[in-house]
Amino acid sequence: MEWTYLALISAALWFGILVSPWRPWGTGEVLDADIPSFDEDLSDITVVIPARNEAGLIAATLSALETQGKRLKVILVDDQSTDGTPQIARRTMGRNLRIVSGKPLPAGWTGKLWAVEQGFSHVQTPLTLLLDADIELQPGILVALRKKMAEEGIQFISLMAALRMKNFSERLLMPAFIYFFKLLYPFSLSNSSSSGVAAAAGGCILLETRLLDAIGGFQALRGKLIDDCALAKRVKAHGFRTWVGITHSARSLRPYDHPRAIWNMVARSAFTQLRYSFFLLLLCTVLMITAFWLPVAGLFFPSTTARVVSVASLGVMALSYLPTLTFYGVPKTFAAAMPLIGTSYLAMTWTSAIRFWGKEGAEWKGRFYR
Repeated sequence: MEWTYLALISAALWFGILVSPWRPWGTGEVLDADIPSFDEDLSDITVVIPARNEAGLIAATLSALETQGKRLKVILVDDQSTDGTPQIARRTMGRNLRIVSGKPLPAGWTGKLWAVEQGFSHVQTPLTLLLDADIELQPGILVALRKKMAEEGIQFISLMAALRMKNFSERLLMPAFIYFFKLLYPFSLSNSSSSGVAAAAGGCILLETRLLDAIGGFQALRGKLIDDCALAKRVKAHGFRTWVGITHSARSLRPYDHPRAIWNMVARSAFTQLRYSFFLLLLCTVLMITAFWLPVAGLFFPSTTARVVSVASLGVMALSYLPTLTFYGVPKTFAAAMPLIGTSYLAMTWTSAIRFWGKEGAEWKGRFYR
């Protein structure tokens, strides 16, 4: 009987996720580009792009912005690049582009937030788009973002850019990155008026410029590694409306050609997500083992009932992942690898914790953060 109880614990977890009213596994929160209008007046928007050694990607990012409409202002903050990033940017987008030379990083700041802070000081438009240097926007999406804000009374809107999913490692692990993010921060709850859950995707955020003065600017977030969700939480706490969704119309160009690159990307902030708490790490470990290992182990339990329940758990596990795979056009067969995927993410989280305890900290673009 105890074998059946163990199998039922895992089954209860997965069925609970599947029937939860906020549907964290779903793909209903979507915003894609309207029909492009290249004559659209975008003079009310300034784009702020922090860029540190992005020579390989910045041209595509800036070229895509030129397809959004007319009179869009762009501020690129060159965060002490050594690879010619500002020169490539200047050749790519001569008009409406201002390049700000970034100052040395002060103590207590993360590089991205310090760069954005410097760029934001030059913004004079009512709307600001915070855009990562590797994000390519499809024609019409900026108009769609602004339209949704106006029609629904939203002051802060962000899109989870579609990550690159070309090679085997990317298709195996990248859809799960978004799937797990939505389990942690259910978008339907994040988009509600409740301040208990707030989420954002930092690669593409359009907000009313006045918000930043109201919340104390980026100074209030200067040491945050997970700055997007911290920003959304602060915005919601001040009574503003936020919205986050998925899209096909904003794409990350950053390649992850080796599993190690994905591993390091997740490990950079996974333990931060757990607030550097050993207790939360243990709790996360127990939950992941219950969710991903128990159903597999249950297939070998002596109890027939336990084996049947374990098969049902694996089925629901895969079923909950299918909408994400379908949305990004990844073969549905990858859903069968969920136990392996979950184990990999658990190992990445422990890597993050071990690096923190070993005082390695988080590394990005040659900088280390504690």
